[in-house]
Amino acid sequence: MKVTGTFHEREVDYARARGIQEELAARVVLKPLPRRIRWVAGVDMVFSKTDGAFVAAVVVLSFPALEVVEEVIGRAPASFPYIPGLLSFREAPVVLDALRRVQRCPDVILFDGQGLAHPRRLGLASHVGLWLGLPAVGAAKSRLIGEHREPGEHGGDWTPLLDRGEQIGSVLRTRTGVKPLYVSPGHLCDHTGARRIVLECCTSYRLPEPTRWRTTPSAGPEPYSHLAGP
Repeated sequence: MKVTGTFHEREVDYARARGIQEELAARVVLKPLPRRIRWVAGVDMVFSKTDGAFVAAVVVLSFPALEVVEEVIGRAPASFPYIPGLLSFREAPVVLDALRRVQRCPDVILFDGQGLAHPRRLGLASHVGLWLGLPAVGAAKSRLIGEHREPGEHGGDWTPLLDRGEQIGSVLRTRTGVKPLYVSPGHLCDHTGARRIVLECCTSYRLPEPTRWRTTPSAGPEPYSHLAGP
């Protein structure tokens, strides 16, 4: 898929990075997802302590069949220091590099990370969603910020994730009896659409299929947790 433009400078200091986040957060658009969705992509990444590189995986699935039709893996050295709240500056370059190799342009991208549920409302899903101009959703396994009540025990139960009275996401139980996910719109999506697409991409597992799997050139599908290798 086409990933062009500079969008914003990449080599920035702490103060400038925070300023960029505030500028970009004002450009995030919350709106219903497209009515017709054919392709759903999942993005996940890990940091390899062995060589100090990031590994990003992108898997494209058909929707609603959820069959894998394409997968790519990108690898790049870390080019930004580890600073909580600014992780998208560290992670986005390798994600964008992997997305450049994708042939089918997805209708929506799911990230194992945050969207609006971020101190400055610009998690990785929002940052990359804005860069690409595509609908993006964050479906994180853990909470970054916000307060919430515990959702009900059944699949589909949810409760708002709030920060200073503002809803920044949903705490969503994807299957009965499992820990909830922290789902937030990234860009060109609203809270209702974010919950819906995550639930519709879940099958027998807690995590949605697009962020749960990756494929290696020499083997079949494997969990994303193996991305960093031995």
